[in-house]
Amino acid sequence: MSVTVKVQGITKVFQQVEGGQHVTALDNVTFDAIPGGITCIVGPSGSGKTTLLRIIAGLEKPTAGEVLVDGSRVSGPGPDRVMVFQEHELFPWRNVLQNVEFGLEARGLPANQRRKIAEEYLELVGLKGAENKYPKELSTGMKQRVGIARALAVNPKVLLMDEPFSSVDAFTRMMLQEELLYIWRMTSKTILFVTHSVEEAVFLGQRIVVLNHGRVRATTDIDIPQTRNRTSHEFSEAVKQIFRVLH
Repeated sequence: MSVTVKVQGITKVFQQVEGGQHVTALDNVTFDAIPGGITCIVGPSGSGKTTLLRIIAGLEKPTAGEVLVDGSRVSGPGPDRVMVFQEHELFPWRNVLQNVEFGLEARGLPANQRRKIAEEYLELVGLKGAENKYPKELSTGMKQRVGIARALAVNPKVLLMDEPFSSVDAFTRMMLQEELLYIWRMTSKTILFVTHSVEEAVFLGQRIVVLNHGRVRATTDIDIPQTRNRTSHEFSEAVKQIFRVLH
């Protein structure tokens, strides 16, 4: 069953330590994610994207507004939402399998069950055979795949991804985008994906939320078949449309 995520009137005001001034990071942000689909939140640096994702994850409290997941208000972190960060944040003293097992271990699953689940998700992200490697032996792209497998292993309803491919080279980034679409097709997760790349948002998303200066400038559904050709006319027109909103 597809999971609904509703962001309703989210405002976030930070108070600066020096001078006591207030900075509005998010201003009345409202949108619905596509249930069982990929919703991309795109905008330039400093537009409030990460703050918004942290509020949806329950890691940050809004000044006003609410986030509803399947009708229940988000009041803090929960097992229904897992976040994949820009940095992979793997434990260097754990091997790949042990890193993926971490969340399952925290939930008290027995060792044989943890291993079975971790191996399934490592195979899903294309890392079968790398179970005994340590993070220092992996490429950046492989580390991010381990992070995605670790997030999926606890079977969250919603996968939150904060610019997860921004630290890799262009070729690896395109490959990881393709792999994410494969994972999404296999799992039907509701995914919210933050990026500053308009092309990435159009390639991945069925819905794009354009965020700038803490406000939603537009919410656009991309009416292109999910197997998208980056060089096609309709892809280029969708990218241009988002850029027009941003600028």
